[in-house]
Amino acid sequence: MMGKIRVPRMGLGRPRRTPDSVGADKAYSNRRIRTYLRKRGIQHVFPEKKDHQAARLRRGSRGGRPPGFDEGRYRERNTVERAIGKLKRSRAVATRYDKRGYVYLGTVTAAALLARLRS
Repeated sequence: MMGKIRVPRMGLGRPRRTPDSVGADKAYSNRRIRTYLRKRGIQHVFPEKKDHQAARLRRGSRGGRPPGFDEGRYRERNTVERAIGKLKRSRAVATRYDKRGYVYLGTVTAAALLARLRS
């Protein structure tokens, strides 16, 4: 989830919060998920699968428009995902043996420092 979070309406109970956009990879690129997000006013940031694109183009004008895709946001998502992958190279971060949250935070911080120093 990127961007600011908006509160759509106020009523009884806790306020419902929806993200501005959802980023994912091609595995989540299907009509059901796109429709679900569109109904709720959430922008989707994931590319269209090649076979879906080919099927849409094969149908011609009946295939519809291509779904919106923000390459800038997808690039940001990819950067974050690669950074998490670098952190998970550390065995202690990937397996999370630490019992306490503050100890795990220290482990992640140490792994981040080592990853930064190596690059």
